Amino acid sequence: MESFNPKKFVETQIGEIRKAIGNEKALVAVSGGVDSTTCAVLTRKAIGENLICIILDDAFMREGEPEKVAEILSKEPFNVSVKIVDVRERFLNAMKGLRDAEEKRKRFRETFYNVLSETAKKENCRVLVQGTIRADVVETVGGVKTQHNVLEQIGINPMEKFGFKVVEPLLTLYKEQVRMVARHLGLPPEVSERQPFPGPGLSVRVVGEIRLDKLDALKKATTIVENALVEHKPNQYFAAIIDNEELPAEPSMSHVQETAARLLNVPSRNVYVKVFRDKATGVKGGERRYGKIIGIKVETVNGKAYQASIQKLVSLQAKITTESPSISRILYAVQDTFEKKPYVVSIRAVQTKDFLTAQVSEIPWKTLEKAASEILEKCKNVSTVYYDVTPKPPATIEME
Repeated sequence: MESFNPKKFVETQIGEIRKAIGNEKALVAVSGGVDSTTCAVLTRKAIGENLICIILDDAFMREGEPEKVAEILSKEPFNVSVKIVDVRERFLNAMKGLRDAEEKRKRFRETFYNVLSETAKKENCRVLVQGTIRADVVETVGGVKTQHNVLEQIGINPMEKFGFKVVEPLLTLYKEQVRMVARHLGLPPEVSERQPFPGPGLSVRVVGEIRLDKLDALKKATTIVENALVEHKPNQYFAAIIDNEELPAEPSMSHVQETAARLLNVPSRNVYVKVFRDKATGVKGGERRYGKIIGIKVETVNGKAYQASIQKLVSLQAKITTESPSISRILYAVQDTFEKKPYVVSIRAVQTKDFLTAQVSEIPWKTLEKAASEILEKCKNVSTVYYDVTPKPPATIEME
């Protein structure tokens, strides 16, 4: 990483892009993430006005994001004019009724490329430029998860299927190298230091079925969590939303209750354990698998959440998941409305060097409480806010 030279990479890549595209018009879809935005700016340097830049507003971006990204790119020094294509209804209909994370990723990819294929024909483009990076290919080919922007590497011929050839200028780079290129190109920190964001956007952070009210609550919670946690500088942090539906109590859950009471040194009558109906992705032996999501709520005498140290909660998680390998996530309640509402929100924050393993960030309780209060105030259909105290493994970093 140290010897990577972004200036040299940009100079070489401009030549490579020109060679690959020639005088053709090319289409690039920008999500606002560092990969696609860097890719668009780099390609614009290479082929100028022959680049058609669009943002697919697929309903799964953050609040106000399409407009914000278009504004950044249209200004100096980039001057890339961007068209926002409203395909929200189409994506929402395509994802309707799906609960499984991989199914959602595959359906998203299919819809994404069909929309791009139609847009490319409309704009008379026979080339699609995209910001695929090395990790996307490694994860998809290795069966870790289906990245929406990987085609040829898994045997799909884009010209045959969609009518365009694909050019991928960042394919040899890791995320940190892409950030170095972004800084070199003069992209603002809100892009170059941007939080990793899944290709299918918030659709994968909606655990289980996607519904409009659920997605809307997640967008609000996402803004709150990103604003509240930024000062603590976790490597990745976000909100996820889960249906507040639980499975019938199992005998093993009383063991979880006793374990929590013993480790946190609280009476077991103050500990409440629930198993959510929806499962979440975990990692075991390098492979993804679905596991149970457990919510633990520990009350003090005045009904507030018991504020155990994050280290202690991670130790509790380790004991529970070691004894019950079918559990992939432990969530710990930060604040509760004591009313049954349709959804719960989980806050996730991790420290990681390579995204292959990750530790839970020790976010102060004061910050968690402030974020939770605001979420419960602004998301009227959310009853509880949890903090995810599961490292990777046994959980994946993304909550899906």
